[in-house]
Amino acid sequence: MNHHALVPLGLVLLTGFLVPWFVARARWAQQVPRLALAVWAACGAVFTAATALLPAQLVLSGESSHRLTDMVLTLRLPTSERLFALEGREQLAVAIALTVVSLPAAAFVRRLARARRVRVRHAGVLRLVGRYDPDLRATVLDDDRPAVYCLPGRSRRVVVSSGAVHALTPAQLAAALAHERAHIAGRHHLLVAAAEAFTAVYPRLPLARHGGTSVPLLLEMTADDRALRRCTRDALATALYALASGRAPRSAFAAGGPSAALRMRRILTPYSAGHPVLRGLFTIASAALAMMPLIVACCSFPG
Repeated sequence: MNHHALVPLGLVLLTGFLVPWFVARARWAQQVPRLALAVWAACGAVFTAATALLPAQLVLSGESSHRLTDMVLTLRLPTSERLFALEGREQLAVAIALTVVSLPAAAFVRRLARARRVRVRHAGVLRLVGRYDPDLRATVLDDDRPAVYCLPGRSRRVVVSSGAVHALTPAQLAAALAHERAHIAGRHHLLVAAAEAFTAVYPRLPLARHGGTSVPLLLEMTADDRALRRCTRDALATALYALASGRAPRSAFAAGGPSAALRMRRILTPYSAGHPVLRGLFTIASAALAMMPLIVACCSFPG
């Protein structure tokens, strides 16, 4: 076995199995959701790159494999002349790597396109049955059920039901609107599409299983944290309580939903962010340090 394949193999095991297992059970993840989202995104990116490099390293000869490892670790892209000069095994390795990367990439594009079609259709309906309120900077929909949600992407808009306008106080309504605008500003629909695409391609992988359930919840918590810059904890928590039973169309972010109870408890429970951040950074640093001996060993020998 080509010893240079040990690096991508170790990264596959680390990012696809070990780190997701720890992060999914870590208490700090819900206290600092942006850091946890960064860990999930980094694991997905590194796992995709490693799964592309692993079969390529197995196909390449020892000298070519060492050159590839050097280019990856030094982040040096091959020149166009070098790409056109590829022959035999090197061409096969590139074809395999591109095929492996194209699977989650194609699934991501499909998810984005499908969600955009749903949002465009719903936006067309809202133009017919809703009315824009300049004071709220949102589209008001006549419905007695309290609901607040947003459509991200190019058709972005915040939608408020008339039931929510009547049921919520001005402070609660402002908190719910701030939560939805946080989703739009953060382009959270892209991370949701990435998590769904990863789950579709690798349904049994712990990274996909745990990430597919954790990422949407962490995005809601991230939007909560951003909304708290403009509102009080009590206003946001009571707004979530009032909107917990609200429903939203597919491909939309709703202020309430099934995670409302957990998020309310999180909002109303004070915590110190220092220790969770340190624990999160320690987890990431430990995972990186665990790979260093393997990387050094593999890059020290060309054959």
